[in-house]
Amino acid sequence: MKLYYSAGACSLAVHIALREVGAKFDVTSVDLTKHLTADGTDFYTISPRGYVPLLELADGSRHTEAAALLQYVADLDPTQAFIGKAGSARRLAVIEWLTFVSTELHKGFGPLWYKDTPDVTRQGAKDKLAKRLAELDARLAKQPYLAEDYSMADAYAFTVLNWANFLALPMGAYPNVQAYMARVGARAAVQEAMKVEGLVK
Repeated sequence: MKLYYSAGACSLAVHIALREVGAKFDVTSVDLTKHLTADGTDFYTISPRGYVPLLELADGSRHTEAAALLQYVADLDPTQAFIGKAGSARRLAVIEWLTFVSTELHKGFGPLWYKDTPDVTRQGAKDKLAKRLAELDARLAKQPYLAEDYSMADAYAFTVLNWANFLALPMGAYPNVQAYMARVGARAAVQEAMKVEGLVK
C-alpha cells in the first residue's frame, strides 16, 4: 500500500491508523499548494480531486475519503479492536463518531483556512465549532475516548482538533479536550506518524 499525504492534513489520521494496525505501507508527500508529489508528479494525474488522503492498494486501485479509509484500515486488523466487529454496538459507536468528526469538525474548520472567507462566515464557523467542542468536552469528562476505548475515531478527531494549533484557536475553555489531545498524542503510532510528517522532532 501507498499513502499519499500532506503534513498535518486529514491524511494524518489514516497515517496513524496504518501504524496502529501494523500495516506495511509506503508514504508519498504531496504539496497541496502546488498539487505536486515529492518527485514532482502532478498530483491531479493520480487523484482527480487533488486532495489527500489517497490510499493506493496492492492491486493498484486508489481510494479517498478519510472516514472510509479509516474503516478499511481498521478491518486490516483481524481483531478489529479499533472499530469493532460487524453488527456490534462498538462498531456502531465508532462509525457514528467517525461521521461526526467528518461532518461536524472536519467540515466545520473549512471556512477558517481561507483568508478571503467573509468575517460573518468565519465567525459563524467559530460559533458552531465552539458548540461541538463543548459537546466533546462534556463527553470526555466522563470517558477517555470518544467511543469509550481508543478507536479510529480518535485518530481522526486528534488530527482535526490539532488544526486549532495551526489556526491559533483558543482551546482553554475545553480542558477535557486538551487532556484528550495529550492522551492520544502520546500514543506510539501517533508519535511515529507525526515524526515522519515533520510535525514533531
